[in-house]
Amino acid sequence: MQRFDQTKYKEPMIQDMISLVEIPSVIDEAEEGAPFGVEIQNALEKTLEISKALGFRTFIDPEGYYGYAEIGEGEGLFGILGHLDVVPAGDPEQWESPAFEPEVRDGKVYGRGTQDDKGPMIAAMYGAKQLSDQGHKFSKRVRFIFGTDEETLWRGIEKYMEKEEVPDFGFTPDSVFPIIHGEKGLLQLYLRGQGSMDFEISGGSSFNALADQAWVELKKSPGGEYKSRLKSLERVYNGLKKENHQVKMEDHRLTLYGKSAHSAKPEGGLNAINLLAKHLKDAEFNHSALNFIEEKLELSQYGEKLFGKMDDVSGPITINAGQISIDKKASEIALDIRIPVTVEKSLVEEKLQEAVKAYGLNITEHDFLEAIYLPKGHPLIQSLGEIYSKVTGEEALPLTSGGATYARAMPNCVAFGSVLPGRDKTEHQPNEHIILEDFMKVTTIYLNAIEKLTSGEG
Repeated sequence: MQRFDQTKYKEPMIQDMISLVEIPSVIDEAEEGAPFGVEIQNALEKTLEISKALGFRTFIDPEGYYGYAEIGEGEGLFGILGHLDVVPAGDPEQWESPAFEPEVRDGKVYGRGTQDDKGPMIAAMYGAKQLSDQGHKFSKRVRFIFGTDEETLWRGIEKYMEKEEVPDFGFTPDSVFPIIHGEKGLLQLYLRGQGSMDFEISGGSSFNALADQAWVELKKSPGGEYKSRLKSLERVYNGLKKENHQVKMEDHRLTLYGKSAHSAKPEGGLNAINLLAKHLKDAEFNHSALNFIEEKLELSQYGEKLFGKMDDVSGPITINAGQISIDKKASEIALDIRIPVTVEKSLVEEKLQEAVKAYGLNITEHDFLEAIYLPKGHPLIQSLGEIYSKVTGEEALPLTSGGATYARAMPNCVAFGSVLPGRDKTEHQPNEHIILEDFMKVTTIYLNAIEKLTSGEG
């Protein structure tokens, strides 16, 4: 087993990660050569610049949808798939240091993208770099594939799969260790309905994160009910304060704060949208979108009122109202649903369609990704498990996940790390960070995995 050479590579690796995290690569308006916005394009170009400096061959899609870096020779192709886009930072007041001004403190590097997914990709790249410097004879090519809109619609990786050579097998460093051998189906959709002349509501920033804040603002309407609604809103404010919720009241706008978490792993999070809907319903703010959330989702992320008990080896179904907007024209809820691997999408759709009828809401599908599942005896699972156990001394029990990673993008691919057991997953949350000690250990795991899988043994 090889150890990562921290003396030689640690500092440049940290600096390369920081240089990527400094780029606010959140999806934005398309421009020529930058289909997902200038900052994502900047992150792609910077990553390829780093790759070239490490001695890799590089390529960038002329349309700007993806890029890749490659090392080694041979007919076979081993892929390591990652993404350079990140979710929005959310409320800046909840960050101890700015999300896109990475800071090293207390043995950690803080910043959006340190854990998801810029830091892990840098770790894998430096593992390959050390092997190359040591004269390792790669039996096949190793290709680092850089996606650009993983947090939204996967158009970048889809373009890659359409236009480029598909790896024979691979992994993505975008989940947890030891190994994820099954991922739930992912269904994202919109519920749309009527607007409101009495108030506006907005909350959340993405499908796949619990909303860390949501607000309601009263509008003066012809019905003369403004004053009574304002009093109701003040009662809501006082009630929330008594319950020790973080809340703010300014004139006729109330803002409520929750706790963000990834929608695939909502434990410990608190969705501000669900909480706001509950309290506004109690205050008789009658609206179909609010009523649906309060009555069918409640404060749970598991959809018991919609789906009953629906789970299997991959865990229970989860449902997240990631975004909401209500204005005078219309209402819209963005739902993210993670479907257990043995449950048919059609069953989920039938139950949801039946439920929304009573609320006058229309369903529009935004995206769907099929579940994936590799048996525990699959050679790739076995090889990665052996390496993980050799480096850590721990048993490599394959896991299932509600997360949607690039492992779904191609056959014979799994999520492999990068969060070690017992460590917090801080992706999509304020104060996202990576622990430097873990960063070094993870690089050692990837170094040995790449060596095994490109030496004729894996």
